[in-house]
Amino acid sequence: MNTTRTVLVLGSTGSIGTQALDVAARNTDRFRIAGLAAGGSDPALLAAQALAHQVDAIAVTRPTVVEDLQLALYTEAQQRGYARGEFRLPRIFAGADAVTELIAAVPVDVVLNGLPGSQGLAPTLRALETGAKLALANKESLIAGGPLVLAAAKPGQLVPVDSEHSAMAQALRGGRAEEVDRLVLTASGGPFRGRAREALTDVTVEDALAHPTWSMGKLVTINSATLVNKGLELIEAHLLFGVPCDRIDVVVHPQSVVHSMATFTDGSTLAQASPPDMRLPISMALDWPNRVPGAASACVWDKATAWTFEPLDSVAFPAVELARHAGTVGGLLPAVFNAANEVLVEAFLTQNTRFTSIVDTIERVLQAADGWRRDPRDLEDVFAAEEWARARAAETTETTGRN
Repeated sequence: MNTTRTVLVLGSTGSIGTQALDVAARNTDRFRIAGLAAGGSDPALLAAQALAHQVDAIAVTRPTVVEDLQLALYTEAQQRGYARGEFRLPRIFAGADAVTELIAAVPVDVVLNGLPGSQGLAPTLRALETGAKLALANKESLIAGGPLVLAAAKPGQLVPVDSEHSAMAQALRGGRAEEVDRLVLTASGGPFRGRAREALTDVTVEDALAHPTWSMGKLVTINSATLVNKGLELIEAHLLFGVPCDRIDVVVHPQSVVHSMATFTDGSTLAQASPPDMRLPISMALDWPNRVPGAASACVWDKATAWTFEPLDSVAFPAVELARHAGTVGGLLPAVFNAANEVLVEAFLTQNTRFTSIVDTIERVLQAADGWRRDPRDLEDVFAAEEWARARAAETTETTGRN
C-alpha cells in the first residue's frame, strides 16, 4: 500500500521542477508538495505553483523579489476566487541561505534538488543531514563536493533523477554489485554528431542551442553540444555506483530511447528503454524504489523502428576523456572541471569565445590544477577550488574580440 510522500522541490520554476510538480499533480495520492525554492526570476509562476500545491513555505534566493512574490500570491489567490480569509500565505524565506533554511524548517520525506550549477551543493548537504531521501537532479553538487556528499549520505539516501543514472539504477537491480562488469552511458551525440573537429570552430550560439532530442536550459544544452554533460554524467555515475571511471563507457545513441545500460560479468547487458520524457525518471526518484503507473508513455512495438549505436569521436569531442581523467584522479579536480566549464559556457553564450575554446580551456585549467587533487575538508575547500578554476578559466580562455 502506497503512503503519501511529502516533497520539497528546489528549482521549482526550472525544467526539472515544473515537470516534478506535474508528476505530483497527477499523483496526489502519492505526493504532497510541502515547499518550493527558486531564484525568484518568475514570481508569478512561483506564486501559481505555491497555490496550486498549497505549499507551507517558499524560498527565493533573491531577497529583492519578496514584495513581488507576495503581490503575485495575492493576485493568484484572487484569480482562483479565494475570498479574504480563505487564503493562507506560505512562509517565505529569502536571501543567500533561504534554501537551506527552508530545508531545515520544513521536514519532508524527499528533497528534489533541481537547482542549477554548484549552488546546489549546500542544499544537497543540508538535505542529507535531515535524513530525507535526496532526489538529485543537480549533478554539479555531487561532482563538485563528491567526497563530502558521499560521506554525508546514508545507504540508499541518494537517488538519481538524470535519465541516464535512473536507467543505470534500474538496470543494476538485475545483479549484485560484484557481478557488475561495466556501465554504459548513452549520448544523443548532440546537434553536431558526425562533425569533424575543424567543422566546429565557427559554431554559433543558435546552432549549439538546437538540441535534437531534449528541451533544457541553456547551460545543460551547451554542455550537451560539447559533450561536457556526458563527462559530468560519467563522474556522477562513478560516484553514485562506485564503479571506476575506466569501467564506464560512453556510446552515441541518436534516438535517445535507451537511456543507459549495465553489463554484467556473465556477458548480459540490461538496458532501460522508454521514449524521451523526464517525468519517468523524476517519478521514480520521488517514489523510489516504487514505479508510478502512467508516469510516461511506453515504447511502441507494433511499428517498425531502429535503434542505432556508434562510438564517440573523442577527437572532435574530448570532454568525456577529460572528465574521465578528473574523475579518476578525484579530489577537487571534478569541481575544477565543472567550475571552469561554467565560465566558458557563459563566455560562449555572450559571444566572447569560440565553441571549441570551451573544452580547450577546460583542458588547460586541469593541466594547471595539481594543487586541487586532494579531497575537500569542507564546503570552503570546494568554493576555493571553484573560485580558482573560474579565475584561471577567465585568464586563459581565447576571446573572439566580439562584445
